[in-house]
Amino acid sequence: MRRREFLRRSGAAAGAVLLLPTGAFSAAPSLRSGELFRISLAQWSLHRTIFAGELDPFEFPAIIREQYELDAVEYVNTFYRDHATDPRYFARLARHADEAGVRSLLIMCDGEGALGDPDAALRARAVDNHRKWLDAAARLGCHSIRVNVHSQGTYDEQLRLAADGLRRLAELGDDHGLDVIVENHGGLSSNGAWLAAVVRAADHPRAGTLPDFGNFRISTDPEEWYDRYQGVAELMPFARGVSAKSHEFDERGEETGTDFTRMMRIVLDAGYRGYVGIEYEGDGLSEHEGILATNRLLECVRTRLAPQYQAG
Repeated sequence: MRRREFLRRSGAAAGAVLLLPTGAFSAAPSLRSGELFRISLAQWSLHRTIFAGELDPFEFPAIIREQYELDAVEYVNTFYRDHATDPRYFARLARHADEAGVRSLLIMCDGEGALGDPDAALRARAVDNHRKWLDAAARLGCHSIRVNVHSQGTYDEQLRLAADGLRRLAELGDDHGLDVIVENHGGLSSNGAWLAAVVRAADHPRAGTLPDFGNFRISTDPEEWYDRYQGVAELMPFARGVSAKSHEFDERGEETGTDFTRMMRIVLDAGYRGYVGIEYEGDGLSEHEGILATNRLLECVRTRLAPQYQAG
C-alpha cells in the first residue's frame, strides 16, 4: 500500500477517532507556533504498518505532513538497512523530505553491536558499524543519531566500557557535525543516574541523551523498574531530543502509564524547547489512532502549561 491508500484508510480511521471520548481535548486549540515545544513523529509509531508492507518507508516524511500535519521526523535504521551504504538513496530521501516541508531530526540506530561490549575488538566494531548511519544522517540533514550503550559486568565496569564506546563514536560524529545521543533502552541504560554518569564520563560535547518517557524497565527477571520521572530529570541536562512514549489512554485522553503534564514540566524546567517526538507503542488503538491521541495529548499539555512558562 502506497501513500494514497494509506491516506484513504487512515482518513477513515480518523473519523472513528472523533467518536472516542476526548475530554479536555475538545477545547484545546491546535497550537503550531512552538512557543514551548514542537511536536515530531518517530517512525517506530508506524512500525507494524511498515513491517506489513503497507507503507513504504520512503513515503514516511510526506505521510506525516499530509496525514498528521507535523513538520519533523525521527527515522529508524531498521527500515533502511537495504540502503545503508547507498548515498544516493538518502540524498533522494532528503529531497523528498524537503519537498514535503519536513525536517529530518535523527536516525534511531539499533542492531549495530554493543558500544559497551567488554571485548575491545567487538566494541570497536560496534563503533565502526555506526559510520554508515552517520553518513546517512548527514545526508538527510539530521542533528543526531540515537544509539544504545548496552554492556556487561558490574555497574562501574559497564559505566567505563559504555563511556569509552560512546566517546569514540562521538568523535566520529564530530567529523560529520552530528551529535550521538543515547536513549534509556533497557538494562542499566534504563537507570537514569547510570546513563547520566556515562555521558559525563564520555566527556565529549557531541555526546548527549534522548530521554524516553517509558523505557525504564531495567530487568524482567526479576521485574525491576526505575522511576520514570526521576530518570527523565536526570537525563534532561544532556537532552538533544525527547521521546514521548505512549501506550494506553483513559476516557479523558490522558496516558495511563505516564502523567504527561508532570513529565513535560520536568522537560521544560530543564530549559528544553526543542522537538518532542510522538512514539506510540500501544495495542488498544491502531497505530494511526494512537499517533493522533498522543498528538492531541501533547497539544493539550502544551496549552495547560503555556501560561506558566510564557509568564516565566
